[in-house]
Amino acid sequence: MGHGNISSVQPDQPGHFPRLFSPLRIGPATIRNRIVSSGHDTVMAVDGKVSDQLIAYQEARAAGGVGLIVVQVAGIHASARYSSHVLMADDDSAIPGLARLADAVHAHGTAIFQQLFHDGRELMESADGTLPVAYAPSAVPNERFGVMPREMPVSFVREMIGCYGAAAARVARAGLDGVEVVASHGYLPAQFLNPRTNLRTDSYGGSAENRLRFLREAIAAARQGVGPRLAVGLRVSVGEESQSDEGLTADEVLQVLGSLDADGLLDYVSVVAGTSATTAGSDHIVPSMAYPVGYTAPLAARVKLIVSVPVMVAGRISQPQDAELILSRGDADATVMTRALICDPEMPAKARAGAPATIRACIGCNQACIGHFHAGYPISCIQRPETGRELSYGGRRPARRSKDVVVVGGGPGGLKAAAVAAERGHRVTLLEAGCRLGGQVLLAQEIPGRAEFGGAIGNLTGEAERAGTKIVLGTIADERLLRELAPDAIVLATGALPRVPELELADSPVVLTAWEVLQGAQVPSGRVVVADWRCDWIGLGVATLLAQRGRKVTLGVCGYHAGQRIQQYVRDAMIGDALRLGVEIIPLVRPYGADPETVYLQHVLTGEPVLIEPASALVLSAGHLPVAGLAVTLAGSGFDVHEIGDCLAPRTVEEAVLEGLTVASEL
Repeated sequence: MGHGNISSVQPDQPGHFPRLFSPLRIGPATIRNRIVSSGHDTVMAVDGKVSDQLIAYQEARAAGGVGLIVVQVAGIHASARYSSHVLMADDDSAIPGLARLADAVHAHGTAIFQQLFHDGRELMESADGTLPVAYAPSAVPNERFGVMPREMPVSFVREMIGCYGAAAARVARAGLDGVEVVASHGYLPAQFLNPRTNLRTDSYGGSAENRLRFLREAIAAARQGVGPRLAVGLRVSVGEESQSDEGLTADEVLQVLGSLDADGLLDYVSVVAGTSATTAGSDHIVPSMAYPVGYTAPLAARVKLIVSVPVMVAGRISQPQDAELILSRGDADATVMTRALICDPEMPAKARAGAPATIRACIGCNQACIGHFHAGYPISCIQRPETGRELSYGGRRPARRSKDVVVVGGGPGGLKAAAVAAERGHRVTLLEAGCRLGGQVLLAQEIPGRAEFGGAIGNLTGEAERAGTKIVLGTIADERLLRELAPDAIVLATGALPRVPELELADSPVVLTAWEVLQGAQVPSGRVVVADWRCDWIGLGVATLLAQRGRKVTLGVCGYHAGQRIQQYVRDAMIGDALRLGVEIIPLVRPYGADPETVYLQHVLTGEPVLIEPASALVLSAGHLPVAGLAVTLAGSGFDVHEIGDCLAPRTVEEAVLEGLTVASEL
């Protein structure tokens, strides 16, 4: 089953990125270029097995030219089911699915490795709502998930080591090219390494040598399981960045890597940062746009001084030029570009062809990739909703008849609809009332730390223009104009405007919307109250912006905490920034009224008043109302009209772009 080792695959031509597109030998395997898609849970496994959806997802990346795909974690033992949708390799029933996946990936010349995994105490959820027993080296609780594990008996420790070997053997039988032992992010092997989480006094604890024994024997078991044909690697956090005294330090990990390198059993090391065990440490698992591009490269450079095998590095490497720089400096031998490939599976092929400007760059928003994972849904991308939906939208189906299509509105949804419709062969005109494309993204990029979000519009605009869309700015679409154009279909993406709730106002207090603040409205000095209805990035971001401008800010949120409805790693960075600037956060309140000196809030559970005084202004982040006037006008007009995005119902960029895809795919 499978094609086995792919060292005979021809390397890519260097093109404009000579180091990135040079082949790399990893033990017995050769990868055609140095772009890696690392192991990441796709939420596409079904009953612990490889699904057709997962195969289609990974095959799209292989077809796009990636050098190596490392498949998401596979549990080596039944107790490794850290979530309800984890991939498993704990019995032979895993082999057929892995073999089909390997065949699909190998057909495009891409190498494929499999992660071997046990979470230990890092238990997120269960299959039926009852928490199973979590096992760890010692009974030291997990801070982030609130898990108290049971100490593993020695017999169970040795059984678990054997499971690494058995799972590795299954991977080899399935025809993959390598295995990767996951010792990163505070998972079970890291728990054994850490003297703060490993309190054992037997042969697997106590001294540094004993704490290393579990990982050393697990690697040896994996090596024995795969034999000489497959590569064996290690993923490790070089510093857990836990913001506590518990996490492994970079120096401790480097000492471990020196010992393992001397054993001669590893073919590569994959470097990351962070830990699942703490809130601050977990932010490094999928670092948001709050972190600099390639910020972990210096960690990989330190590892290269210690080990004699190739070193990979992950950490916000989104563009080929960034990867080329890291490689040219000698910081690493391969670059992990997972989210870049989620956002644009064809990124390697575009870079190799010398067309980097056509790459759809990841903006680090985390909304539909890790955000979907945390919500238990298959991962996707707000800029490219085809990701994760390859079985439905894997290729652009040509239109049966070319039509004249008018898209009204140049926000993200309208741009996606225009691009897809034009790619399918329709003649598309996009009408935008303003002088710039972008819609609400033009405001979102003004929020502190969110400037990169504006890249979504640059990407979508490029796609629409390259597809042949005629873009007309400064033009208000009305029924008269549309009748003159006489299109076969109209897509309305007219967006939304800020919602202003009814409030009890006395003596003309200063009341502004978040939009007005982001557009440059003057805000008086003194304390400003930001009332945040949805608990997303808008209220939190505007509060931070005002605090940066020297205002004292109270942020009153309608939910349990600020940023409640945005992805955790994004939320954490934003809350941290707000708190450092002195923003006061009050949960579970709604705005009730204001006068020139006081803002009146109301507790959502008790109904009791919460008075903020003195207060010089109230800023409302109260959601949006659809701009649906044109839709009402066109009802019954005889036009084929489709509404998408906020004019249909105010939500987020993700829904607007997805609806642009789905509607345009059916025209």
